[in-house]
Amino acid sequence: MLQSVERAAAGEAAAGVFRIAMGVEYQGSRFHGFQRQRGGIPSVQESLEKALSRVAGGEALTISCAGRTDAKVHASGQVIHFDTTVERTPFAWVMGGNANLPPDVSITWAQLMPPTFDARFGAVSRRYRYVIYNDPIRPAHMSDQVTWNHRPLDIERMRDAARPLVGTHDFSSFRARQCQAKSPVKTIHHLEILQSGRFMVIDVRASAFLHHMVRNIAGVLMTIGAGERPVSWAQEVLAARRRAAGGVTAHPFGLYLVQVEYPSEFALPERYLGPHFLSGLPDVGKAQ
Repeated sequence: MLQSVERAAAGEAAAGVFRIAMGVEYQGSRFHGFQRQRGGIPSVQESLEKALSRVAGGEALTISCAGRTDAKVHASGQVIHFDTTVERTPFAWVMGGNANLPPDVSITWAQLMPPTFDARFGAVSRRYRYVIYNDPIRPAHMSDQVTWNHRPLDIERMRDAARPLVGTHDFSSFRARQCQAKSPVKTIHHLEILQSGRFMVIDVRASAFLHHMVRNIAGVLMTIGAGERPVSWAQEVLAARRRAAGGVTAHPFGLYLVQVEYPSEFALPERYLGPHFLSGLPDVGKAQ
């Protein structure tokens, strides 16, 4: 299968069109989301397209991504693709792109792909980590990269509350009102809560996510962890199938897109799970 993918990529290159896939990481604090915005409002997409167009000698490029993250949301495992008529080595795309990018966006790898690869529609799962700094004192460091919760959180209560959310369910209660997904039914493959010092990490992998789904889950689990609601409340919220039953949407600061998975035939490069400062955490949700 891998050889057929390589042949398809080579055939596309012979026709003078190259489909390039890339891994991208960014700190989303100053961006109004991944997607290009009107009026010059900063976006990750615009930063990438400008930088890569310079590498392509001025050719206009349009990129597609695996997940259009919201304003102030981060990524350590975003995947993009674009088509170009300009031939460059993967090394040139990575180094040239990074030389033209702002310091809060980095390309981590590049690879020539067949025309059948699509960063968005070809993904079979996406994975997020929501990072909570749990301490009575607000952090002076990384205040826009983690979510501060001053209330003592009971991790075992949060783990117990998370279990009923795993599997295929109607997640209407965890869906933003402006969500445009056709169906609220999604499959969560794993939902674990990890701890590293003062950090608590909600690690979740699913077939796809609804708008604000992870942040709404985080809000429910933190409320339960603080003892303000019983453990059973998470299941009650799920069963209600109404956003009004789901409590407050957690802040975007601690949310990271950390991994996107594709069929094994594409053999994309693998990196450690981010964010960087938590790269030593175990990979509890590794796909089987």
